[in-house]
Amino acid sequence: MANRLVYTGKTKNVYALDNGNYLLKFKDDCTGKDGVFDPGENSIGLTIEGVGDVNLRMSVYYFEKIREAGIRTHFVSADLENTTMEVVPAVTFGKGLEVICRYKAVGSFYRRYGEYIEEGADLPAYVEMTFKNDAKGDPLVTRDGLMVLGVMTGKQYDTIKKMTQQITKIVADDMAEKGLVLYDIKFEFGYDADGNVMLIDEIASGNMRVYKDGKYIDPMTLSKLFFA
Repeated sequence: MANRLVYTGKTKNVYALDNGNYLLKFKDDCTGKDGVFDPGENSIGLTIEGVGDVNLRMSVYYFEKIREAGIRTHFVSADLENTTMEVVPAVTFGKGLEVICRYKAVGSFYRRYGEYIEEGADLPAYVEMTFKNDAKGDPLVTRDGLMVLGVMTGKQYDTIKKMTQQITKIVADDMAEKGLVLYDIKFEFGYDADGNVMLIDEIASGNMRVYKDGKYIDPMTLSKLFFA
């Protein structure tokens, strides 16, 4: 029986498997604008050959490290030849939620709070959450807001925050060994049939802001450095 397509995403397609799990097919489509790759954009801007492959390889690399650390994820296995990853089913929070962990005051954080902090200042693994909503510019939402809206419980929020900080440290420490500095990274979380919170989606260069020798490394260059 052929795998059944259940969702067509910007950078991945999702198929239902006979065993109850799902298959993520990584694509070479990238978010961007006017033919320029930009991980912060909400629409597909270009296609770069090999992007799906490196995004999957980096995701598998980190999912395995995170699993070894005893942190729950949706990752089951990967088929690098076919650019696919098998994952367990997960329910997303609300209609989609992004969780960002910040070590430095850059990007949208600095744009919002620049009158209170210097650009590039250190942050203590600061965690924030935004709703995935292109039309509304991915609005920020607080712990209380998430509870009032019925998106998650206070306990789930606290669990996600702790997991986010633990996972970010794993990635940051690993990057540091490669001479790279992680400034911030975004994740997605969901929960299984028993209500257990787990890391979902991917961990790829397009979801993180990384610097080397004080200079920003674009995601494609980062992928090449990472696997050099």
